[in-house]
Amino acid sequence: EQVKSSVCLTEQHICDALDILRGAIMIVYSMNLPPHDPIRQELENRECLDGTQDKKWILDPGMTQLWFAGKEMQCGKKLLDYVGRNEKTKVIVKVQKRGQGAPGREPMLTEEEQKKIMLAEFKRREELQKLDEDDDDAYLDSSWADGSQLKRSFQGLTNITWKPH
Repeated sequence: EQVKSSVCLTEQHICDALDILRGAIMIVYSMNLPPHDPIRQELENRECLDGTQDKKWILDPGMTQLWFAGKEMQCGKKLLDYVGRNEKTKVIVKVQKRGQGAPGREPMLTEEEQKKIMLAEFKRREELQKLDEDDDDAYLDSSWADGSQLKRSFQGLTNITWKPH
């Protein structure tokens, strides 16, 4: 609903969503969740992620920077300073650790598209190679391959023989 009405996401929206989740958990688990339950730990903001893969996904705001179109996005600047006022523009912003430079570029084609193009090119080259190898010149003796045949047929000179019958 908020996306359709172009409402920006704020911290208050996130707090409201967490309150709704807390209420739903209170309804489902009326006796409350045990203290070791990950959902309870997450809602109480005391989840310990040491030794898990999820720890890699947590970003420290002081150690990260945003990049768009090969340029670092400075804090305090608005997005329209980088993109402009076109509201229908699709923007891909990448997150990078501070001090590591610009992130790598994404390939123009996906790997699957690249494979399809290479397969089509391979088939085209095979066909061209078969045509090059096929030196069948038997059609040159045919009447339709003769350049002056059309002229002779218009003039009525097609079935002339020089030998008497």
